[in-house]
Amino acid sequence: MRRIIGAKPVGALAARATPAEPAVRRVQIDEASEGQRLDNFLVKLLKGVPKTHVYRVIRSGEVRVNKGRASADTRLALGDEVRVPPVRVADRSEVSAAPPREFPVVYEDDMLLAINKPAGVAVHGGSGVSSGVIEQLRRARPAAPFLELVHRLDKETSGLLLIAKRRSALVTLQDQLRSRAAPHAMGKTYSALVIGDWPARRKVIDVALHKFLTHEGERRVQAVASDHDQGRRSITLVNVARRFQGYTLLDVTIKTGRTHQIRVHLTHEGHAIVGDEKYGDFDVNKAFARGQLVPPLRFERMFLHARDLRFNHPGTGEVIELHAPLPPECTALLDALTPAGAPP
Repeated sequence: MRRIIGAKPVGALAARATPAEPAVRRVQIDEASEGQRLDNFLVKLLKGVPKTHVYRVIRSGEVRVNKGRASADTRLALGDEVRVPPVRVADRSEVSAAPPREFPVVYEDDMLLAINKPAGVAVHGGSGVSSGVIEQLRRARPAAPFLELVHRLDKETSGLLLIAKRRSALVTLQDQLRSRAAPHAMGKTYSALVIGDWPARRKVIDVALHKFLTHEGERRVQAVASDHDQGRRSITLVNVARRFQGYTLLDVTIKTGRTHQIRVHLTHEGHAIVGDEKYGDFDVNKAFARGQLVPPLRFERMFLHARDLRFNHPGTGEVIELHAPLPPECTALLDALTPAGAPP
């Protein structure tokens, strides 16, 4: 077991040319796209098209796989033919290219790459974000034949992020993600600073979650009853790491990988994550950002960090354990808080 710390228009006529009307496309799945979900494949193919529209054309049956209707979670196989309906996409000449960028490397070999993602950087472009980690990495490594996200982190979350450098590695690692209860499952532990005194006996949160879109098209998640027709069972394990006056630092492990799971589960329990703009306490977040709670320190991010990651290497089967220390701004905040039991 290893542990690692740490084309341009030419001439005036071309300039005056109007874009052709979109037409039906038939795309054959190659090795680079084999195994992808249909929705993820289309989002990547149709850059500039809102995700809500992509899901709409799938539900309507306009998208066909091998001439048959398909659902968003259909897995594409090598040689499949995907019928893509006429959809107007953004003119790529008007879309700024992703800037090349490397990120702090925690582990790398010929099959995979693990980075320490900073807070405030999306893992991929879309939903109003022009580019993210994966697009920037591809620009920084033009000779790399294959770079794909194994999993995702919220834009506001920092920490360990896995990128596959081979299709076989991607499939194997994502299988580990889907088998969280199995011996070869992938394990992830987060550090989260929450508001209030977390009850020591509260170690398991087993609350269903429902994902939906707001009228503005924003993705949101809410806790629902276990018998909710659109709820999905979600399990989060919590242990207290340190206590402060008014706050608790938690070690959080997820047994299911739902969107915004940790954020919604902790808020549902009455202890929102410090700095969480979607599900947290607006007044507390504003006071931290202005440096009013632990002056003069200004804390302007969400305190959620993917700290530890454990998985079996997709090539050798060896157990790999990775660690990403808390970012300096998070450490500085913990140092500034008053420990529980200390005199005020």
